[in-house]
Amino acid sequence: MKGVVPLVKARDEKLFGAKAVGLGEALRRGLPVPSGFALAGSMVEAVAAQESSAIRKLSKALRSLGGPLAVRSSAVDEDSAAASFAGQHLTLLNVPSADDVPAALGQIWWSANSDSAITYRQRVGLFARPSVGVVVQKLLNPTSAGVMFTQDPVSGADERVIEASWGLGEAVVAGQVIPDRFRLDRSGAVLERAPGVKKIAIRNATNGGTVEEEVDPERVEQLCLDDGQLVALNQLATRCEEVYRAGRDIEWAFAGDELYLLQCRAVTKVAGGSAATAAAPPSAVQVITQVPLFSDLSKRELEQVTKLLKERRFSAGETIAKEGAGGASFFVISSGEATVSIKGNEVAKLGPGDYFGEIALIDEGARAATVTAAGELVCYGLTLWDFRPLVQSNGVIAWKLLQSLAKKLREAQQG
Repeated sequence: MKGVVPLVKARDEKLFGAKAVGLGEALRRGLPVPSGFALAGSMVEAVAAQESSAIRKLSKALRSLGGPLAVRSSAVDEDSAAASFAGQHLTLLNVPSADDVPAALGQIWWSANSDSAITYRQRVGLFARPSVGVVVQKLLNPTSAGVMFTQDPVSGADERVIEASWGLGEAVVAGQVIPDRFRLDRSGAVLERAPGVKKIAIRNATNGGTVEEEVDPERVEQLCLDDGQLVALNQLATRCEEVYRAGRDIEWAFAGDELYLLQCRAVTKVAGGSAATAAAPPSAVQVITQVPLFSDLSKRELEQVTKLLKERRFSAGETIAKEGAGGASFFVISSGEATVSIKGNEVAKLGPGDYFGEIALIDEGARAATVTAAGELVCYGLTLWDFRPLVQSNGVIAWKLLQSLAKKLREAQQG
């Protein structure tokens, strides 16, 4: 099976994830979905690991889309009636071209292995290695967008609930505006029109990414959908239920006069600049040898570990690990600086060669501290999903790690 297929050919959820397969089915059934491609989890992981053959294959396949592009996660277990990963896995809008997609895939792969996503997986009983498929589509420039539930997600009432705002729908999904709210019965009759307060609109930036624009004062509380658009949305809700079954959570957008379906999933059930930065960054091998957990490994064994490392970049102020959150990743800093805090008090600073989170590779426990990027930060990361199979298949490495942990325990007892 190819790792990159046109979206209309995405059929296997185990390869491409529910979002990609759902959109593929929508295209096959004539629903208005923007054209694009589905990437299998194995392809995303290979690109995140910077495998040149995978990157070449990906760029060749995606070039026909031109740009700009929307790049969205489609993890195998991402969204269901029991669990919604909305806000956990990354969506990147206005990626300029196919050549910029590999970097976007690295960010999305790491978002599925972030502390917040791991904590959520633990809470909903899905604590297993994420398989992160991705959907890449031609990006729209919508006049208005938002979400629509074909049944009330709170009361279960048999009516459409629509939330809308100007520009891209991310303003609604991320809670950055009070959206306009509409309620329709199944015939399309309007039961409620409630204007929101939409002070900003998220729009595509000229050089990639998105920007927040201030909305003209007269439009802040002006309804962003007219009667004709409400009719179109009700028709889309009916078609989505015909294709997928009742109880749908739909993301949509109007671009010009056209209505587009961006996502359709089951409604989730509601329960009652330092000196260190300027230094040349050390290689993965150099930094991994400084970690006591790996200090007794041979050169060949260290190489086996370093092959599993993936680069991850953080912006200033971004949280890498959060105290009390579940964790499944270990990081070694390549360049930049981070701060460590416990209960809100800063206790340490970390720089190139420093590391944190190694115990998460073994015990799957909660983070003991919060680690925050002090500036632009580059790390090498290793997840337990990659590390565990290596240890399980190599008794020598497993024994050396056990000895290293025993040594740390003895030192702690004697201290």
